[in-house]
Amino acid sequence: MGLLTPWFLAGLAAIALPIYLHLLRQHNVVPLKFSSLMFFERRTHSSVKRRRLRHLLLLALRILLLALVALAFANPFVRRAPAPAGAGGKLVVAAIDRSFSMRAGGRLERAKGEALAVLNRRRQSDLGQVLAFGATVQLLTQAVGDAAELRAAVETIEPDDSRSAYAELARALRALAQSSKLPLEVHLFSDMQRSSLPPSFADLQLAANLTLVPHSLATASTPNWTVESVTAPYRLYDAAKSRVEATVAGFTTPAARRTVTLAVNGRSLAAKTVDVPASGRARVEFLGFDAPHGFSRCEVRIDGADTLREDDAYLFSAERADPRRLLFVHEQRQARSLLYVRSALEAAREASFLIEAVSPEQTAGLALSKYNVVLLSDAARLPESFETALRGWVRSGGSVFVAAGPAIAARRTLPVSGAAVSELRYAAREGARFRGVASADTAHPALRRAGRLEGVRFYQASRIEPGQARVLARLDDQSPILLEQKLGAGKLLVFGSTLDNLSNDLPLHASFVPFIEQAASYLAGEEARPPGVTAGSFFELRPEGGAGVAAEVLDPGGRRVLSFSEAATARGLTLASPGYYDIRRAGGRRELVAVNPDRRESDLETIPAETLALWENTGQGGTAAGAAPESKPWALGWYILLGALGAAIAQSLFGLRYLAGEEAP
Repeated sequence: MGLLTPWFLAGLAAIALPIYLHLLRQHNVVPLKFSSLMFFERRTHSSVKRRRLRHLLLLALRILLLALVALAFANPFVRRAPAPAGAGGKLVVAAIDRSFSMRAGGRLERAKGEALAVLNRRRQSDLGQVLAFGATVQLLTQAVGDAAELRAAVETIEPDDSRSAYAELARALRALAQSSKLPLEVHLFSDMQRSSLPPSFADLQLAANLTLVPHSLATASTPNWTVESVTAPYRLYDAAKSRVEATVAGFTTPAARRTVTLAVNGRSLAAKTVDVPASGRARVEFLGFDAPHGFSRCEVRIDGADTLREDDAYLFSAERADPRRLLFVHEQRQARSLLYVRSALEAAREASFLIEAVSPEQTAGLALSKYNVVLLSDAARLPESFETALRGWVRSGGSVFVAAGPAIAARRTLPVSGAAVSELRYAAREGARFRGVASADTAHPALRRAGRLEGVRFYQASRIEPGQARVLARLDDQSPILLEQKLGAGKLLVFGSTLDNLSNDLPLHASFVPFIEQAASYLAGEEARPPGVTAGSFFELRPEGGAGVAAEVLDPGGRRVLSFSEAATARGLTLASPGYYDIRRAGGRRELVAVNPDRRESDLETIPAETLALWENTGQGGTAAGAAPESKPWALGWYILLGALGAAIAQSLFGLRYLAGEEAP
């Protein structure tokens, strides 16, 4: 026995108060008139009789009340041993891994069989619960004792194509332990992949009332080959310039030779043999990749039979399209800009544009609807009719690139947008020979591959007032050099210099080709897309606030994924299954998205035994095997307060009984 707050025992000193009160007596002395006291002998009278304690039972109750109050605040406790193991019920949880790697060698079926065996061995006082996990955790039942319900939940588990995440499982188990009033015994049925561990071991922390019992479905690390990744163009314009590069990886594998095949729409186009080193990687390249017009279902696959055949092929989609048309408007005397831009687009690997060059005088009567992009190369003297038509074309969804050189600076306003151009700045006039780029938004598609335009020297630059435009790059004097402005449904990209190697030396830098290629592709609406995505990825159907235009989505089985209302309002969807998703938008626009299982699941190496043992022992407050259970303190303060309340009531009753008609001491 002990005291949690022993300093409150100082309150026992208050016991002296009722003793003092019981010793006091008030005497009612009646004064008598007497002539003189001189004849009386002086003597001392004893006060023992007057100070004798009276009403002993009442005094005892008052002392007891004060002692109990002081003792209650001191909070005494006794230690009692915990209930022996197995004395009460517990919650038996079957956590079954259904990630992509559980397809290997029938692991999921064996996991389900072992889980049923564990649930069937429960005692009558135990409850059971079933959960399945991959990238996320799904509770399939509540804590129930019905064996039939638990069996039905286990049998409904099917493999998915996501990767397993033990950190997500640990987080869900911590939440389950916090909400459960019973101790948890969690049986984990998994192939114990090392690649499923989180970067931080602290994310695997278990709760204090949880016991983890792992059941490994992989006795040893299993060799596996896979097509790990594929690099291919999403759109094909010129078969001679197209290239497909695939990476073949081996995990815990010996050195081997594999045949890699490129297939389009189920037809093999080419095959190559590659030597894959032991537990290593090898690359294979296919040149001159061709496909029919429209979208094609493509794949790169390897031969051989390992335990996980589902990752022996990598799916991707490709669209064969006609080259985009670019209208290049420039003054006839400024042919250098056309030369550099044409050379850059011809050298670009993934973009293909047919350039039609005209002077401002030749723009009259042009049908802008047949062009994807219009580039104004310092063209200031535009016919009013063409500029009006161009402005309307942009507002309806067209895109314009403006190179604002000396001619546009002299005009003082930008074509189409009408933004103000305050001056043409010469670097030499301020004592510096050139200006450099100080900051750039490298996340923008036009600069994603061009970077920050390091080393580019600007000798002349138009100072453009940004207004509502977004500044993408600034010079070291903080003046904008690249801006983007939205006009209705279209967009305007403004470069505050020329493209002719006179006002700057950008055409001489390696960043010029990717800058022109990405800027033209961005303005043409060709967003960069990977050839294939991972299962579980989120696909954006429309930007935020873009509801109203329906988008029909068919899954790999040809079934509609979205309802009619969702097709018009959903921001996007999760691509859960491997295969090809067919996305059809209003106006005949179509996309084909290839989905592949997460290739991190292809590495079947298991968690080391010591790491798994550490995970089992991450719960706080647990006892080691064979150790005596630790006794726990049982506080008695509330019980003593109840006794003090009873003593207070009793002393009140006795006080009324004994002191009736007499002044209480």
